[in-house]
Amino acid sequence: MQLNSINGRTVSKLCLGTMTWGQQNSEADAHAQIEYALDNGINFMDTAEMYAVPPTPETQGLTEQYIGTWFKKTGRRDDWILATKAAGPSEHMAYLRGGPRHTREHLEAAVDASLQRLQTETIDLYQLHWPDRHTNTFGQLEYVHQEADETPVEDTLRALESLVNAGKIRAVGLSNETPWGIMSFLRESEKHGLPHVQSVQNAYSLLNRVFEIGHAEIAHRENVGLLAYSPLAMGLLTGKYRNGAKPEGSRLALFERFVRYGSEQAMEAADAYCDLAEQHGLLPEQMALAFVSSRPFVLSNIIGATTLDQLARNIGSSTLSLDDEVINGIEAIHRRLTNPAP
Repeated sequence: MQLNSINGRTVSKLCLGTMTWGQQNSEADAHAQIEYALDNGINFMDTAEMYAVPPTPETQGLTEQYIGTWFKKTGRRDDWILATKAAGPSEHMAYLRGGPRHTREHLEAAVDASLQRLQTETIDLYQLHWPDRHTNTFGQLEYVHQEADETPVEDTLRALESLVNAGKIRAVGLSNETPWGIMSFLRESEKHGLPHVQSVQNAYSLLNRVFEIGHAEIAHRENVGLLAYSPLAMGLLTGKYRNGAKPEGSRLALFERFVRYGSEQAMEAADAYCDLAEQHGLLPEQMALAFVSSRPFVLSNIIGATTLDQLARNIGSSTLSLDDEVINGIEAIHRRLTNPAP
């Protein structure tokens, strides 16, 4: 089975990520990236109500707002398959509806606010940004079960169904979700005739292939493709952080929150992959992106950039096919340094 569409519409293998818009990128930057991506074969764009990242009350919603002003300015909304996300519970986001949840009340309010900022009548793919329950997310390990207040999956799906019926969203997706979570949504949708989850947006890169362990089988058997985020592991796989460097203006230099990619093992593995790319005359970022895009369970590979030069190099990965020697080299590093940034 080839995973390549949302609601019957074929999506480009690369998806334009947007989380820097409103923090590291201006509105003009955002518009330039949208136009460049569209001119170079990308028709799929992903955002979220909480963006820009890192999230703050002052920048919340700016990313969607910038997309909306481009739609209004150009009238080219139909050229894009548009995805956005509803935030889940967070003690740090009381500024979002008093603390976001996946209840009917919250999702209806979230969708209406996103539609207004995006200046559109419908969202092509609406995703739950992280689960409305206690579970491992964003690189947490060693699951410890805790009973907590959570919105029942059926209730969330019924709320999403009403939004589909109202024409405000077209399809439903998950994000930062576990195998149990995906199957729970699929079970409830089948049991009650509710919307079928079409995608899951999880981290996936040469430094984090955890998706292959428990999620990939679901992707194939249940037709729930992966939208791979952080395919460059927050820039580690570009080579710009080699030998402990933290270039001025880079995300690891600007923000302390991205500890997921800061371990000694992650740095060692990233250096090894960059060395491998250079041995074969490849740009490290293009090798890393080409690997992700080539995985059969990947629906689309979410690329992000702060400059047009970076975006151009990332898009250049779409024409790269990795030969057996490169793949064998990747697998050798993976066996030695397995998932150092899960």
